[in-house]
Amino acid sequence: MRYVIVGSGPAGLSAIEAIREVDGEGEVILITAEKFVGYSKPLITYLLGGKVTKENMYYRTEERLREINVEVRSATKVEKVLVDERAVVTHTGEKVVFDKLLLAVGGRPFVPKIEGLDQKEGIFTFTTWEDEERIEEYVKRRGITKAVVLGGGLIGLKTAEALMDLGVKVTIVEVADRILPVTFDKKASEMIERALETLGCEVITNDTVVEVRGRKAISSVVLKSGKEIPTGLLVIAIGVRPNVEFLKGSGIEVNRGILVNERMETNVEGIYAAGDCAEFYDLVDGQRKVIAIWPVAVAQGRVAGYNMAGRNVRYPGSIPMNSVEIAGVPTVSVGHSNVEGEEYEIFTYEDGRTYKKVVIKDNKLVGAIFVNDIDRAGIYTGLILQKLDASSFKEKLLAEDFGLVYLPREFRKKMLEGEMRIWLE
Repeated sequence: MRYVIVGSGPAGLSAIEAIREVDGEGEVILITAEKFVGYSKPLITYLLGGKVTKENMYYRTEERLREINVEVRSATKVEKVLVDERAVVTHTGEKVVFDKLLLAVGGRPFVPKIEGLDQKEGIFTFTTWEDEERIEEYVKRRGITKAVVLGGGLIGLKTAEALMDLGVKVTIVEVADRILPVTFDKKASEMIERALETLGCEVITNDTVVEVRGRKAISSVVLKSGKEIPTGLLVIAIGVRPNVEFLKGSGIEVNRGILVNERMETNVEGIYAAGDCAEFYDLVDGQRKVIAIWPVAVAQGRVAGYNMAGRNVRYPGSIPMNSVEIAGVPTVSVGHSNVEGEEYEIFTYEDGRTYKKVVIKDNKLVGAIFVNDIDRAGIYTGLILQKLDASSFKEKLLAEDFGLVYLPREFRKKMLEGEMRIWLE
């Protein structure tokens, strides 16, 4: 059996390990467009900011992959999938045939149309280790002291933090009315914005970059409002989209992401997808979505790997979740926490330093936000996943002493016995 894995992120590597649990003899070929293999992408901003070393970046190494008999082809881009020929075509024109194929190709940065964007130095996206190398080299070589980050989501904010760690003055520009508009509600976003401003970061909302000025290198950006901001660096961090353009005409069904079933298999037998490029069901609302977070990628990759190797495993679905520290403030958002409407009951608590919010629909917890107090976030995540009737304790959800004692006995038993699993193990 020949397994071809395209993509070396958490989904691809988890799939490889699952395959090797079941099949120790089959041929496994890992193809990745990236130069570095087996590193943690969430750490690239910490690497830029000098908070981790290059050695700290790896959670799997090429050496380890070769030990389990995996052929690694790095810096190799797959440009086509030939379904009828059971082969992928790389950027060099080489055809690599497969018996089973996993597409774990992740996402690609979205870059909007901005006047003057092309052919100027000092403009970057920031989603890979190679991006980090380019930005670090440019900042040092040009002695950059001012930067603009376009995008106030998680990628943008962590990028801004890293640049500030290098002593760069940063301005964040976000088109929405607040930073983290998808992840947090207005109150939580305001708390993070204040923390960033305390560190010297300027935050501009309800605006965007429409023009880049400068000769060979960027010297300023012009906002839609007309404001001009001098800068030696622009990082575009609006977000990522599933990397699926190369599948046009392949016969593999694509919506926003690659459509998969409970086995992580596409509409083509023997071809699977997992991670930030795969579209499956949100456990809260039942809608098909791409949920681009690390735990989901790991779980989906593992399910795909097991099924590719002959074990029958089902993926139950997932929920949006982010746990990140921004400007020294620990935060968690889980489920559908940024919603409005008469069908929702919303409970909040704040004391100036901490903020907590839970969202109830049909007497079930569907979302939660925690800022500066995240200790029990796992319990709330479990309640969302289990769709537990919270009618008997919903008004106590934000009590200071809320914990397992408030929950039904059967649920407590599952938690204590370890049967409650937030993500597939």
